[in-house]
Amino acid sequence: MKIQQYYLACLSHASYMITDDKTKTAAVVDPQRDIDQYLADAKSGGYTIKHVFLTHFHADFIAGHIELRDRAGATIHLGSRAQAEFECVSMKDGDRVEFGDVRLEIMETPGHTPEGISILVYDLAKSPTEPLAVLTGDTLFIGDVGRPDLLASIGVTADELADMLYDSITNKLVKLPDATLVYPAHGAGSMCGKSLSKETVSTIGEQKKFNYALQPMSREAFKAIVTADQPEAPEYFVHDAILNRKERASLEESMQKTLKPLTLDAVLALERAGGQILDVRDGIDFEGGHLRGALNIALNGKYATWAGSMLSHDRPIVVIAEDGGEEEAVMRLGRIGFDNVGGFLAGGMGALANRDDLVERTERITAPALAEWLGGTRKEFGPAPTVVDVRSEAERAGGHIEGSLNIPLAHLEERAGEIPSGAPVAVHCEGGYRSAIAASLLQKLGRRDVHDIVGGYKAWLAAHLPVAAAG
Repeated sequence: MKIQQYYLACLSHASYMITDDKTKTAAVVDPQRDIDQYLADAKSGGYTIKHVFLTHFHADFIAGHIELRDRAGATIHLGSRAQAEFECVSMKDGDRVEFGDVRLEIMETPGHTPEGISILVYDLAKSPTEPLAVLTGDTLFIGDVGRPDLLASIGVTADELADMLYDSITNKLVKLPDATLVYPAHGAGSMCGKSLSKETVSTIGEQKKFNYALQPMSREAFKAIVTADQPEAPEYFVHDAILNRKERASLEESMQKTLKPLTLDAVLALERAGGQILDVRDGIDFEGGHLRGALNIALNGKYATWAGSMLSHDRPIVVIAEDGGEEEAVMRLGRIGFDNVGGFLAGGMGALANRDDLVERTERITAPALAEWLGGTRKEFGPAPTVVDVRSEAERAGGHIEGSLNIPLAHLEERAGEIPSGAPVAVHCEGGYRSAIAASLLQKLGRRDVHDIVGGYKAWLAAHLPVAAAG
């Protein structure tokens, strides 16, 4: 038997395929929505994917259980507390699926969500009593545990979920043999926890030593520590958690409807009707010239997460991309359940070759030049700008540019009125990705004199410019 991990960095998501060479059977756990890699690997190894498991109803992405059911004929398995619209096998503590040398045994581990399960993986050729690994979903991470406060499950409070999580950790997971491999569903960068490690596999023994949430403590102390200082969850999480329960169109069906070229006139008509224009080119290219009113979220970063945070899932989205980039942009929106794409601008920015009236640019400024401007030595730049820091409060606590205004990116649109009018604006984040989004949003909202600070706060530090401490 083999356990293969698939890691999707842009969503910090890990999925798994477990295969048995005797029966040539495979099971996939927590698949991403675009399933071609599982099908290709199964085909190359001669395996048939007969089972697909969801450890819970994920909030940060749409899982590929429907796609594997439809394209591979796989049976869907869920925990006994899961309530789904589609046909599935409901599994409780101790229930098993066996094929050849593989045994998959269910351990109900609620806490991140009520229906959460972990899956004990046995290699029967080695031991029928000692599990080789446990796939922990979002209950146990490397260095952390799943947050109980996402409110993805309506009618269950964070306090109730934290109680469940304490029992799942202390009465079940920590009692597994120390050598048991731990394979979670997310890694560093996921908003499903606060202190996730960059490592993607560990052991129960290592986690008992180094994971803060697995140290001996009272129930109340545990509940306090796991609910404190959690990052803010994007708004699309509730949408995805609900959609993962439903019978829905597959990604392939959705993209057949949405991946269509549109003329410039059609794009403008959609925008006037409330459509959203999404330019997925790199920030430097976008800022050199873009369609007025477009939002820039580049494909080369945490694209899906920020698209889910900055866009609406119930208004049409029109994509502007480099030639050939449209399909990836639409597919990655589909990964988070944004099937509301109206199409893409045929020809990309080439469609605006003779429409300078529709093209807008964004000024870019280096950290040293900004420092001189703020210090009054660059009179030719005009009045000093308001510096807007779009990092999180936690990031800002490590230091910031003196006098800057902190508005985290996810709240920029609702709080844009706090930025003084009638003066230039210079925007920065940590490294430059989010500031490009922020600058495009401010221009979309009508601000004209907007500057993006190249390289963000890291560039400011690298230039040895003065910083202010938190407070």
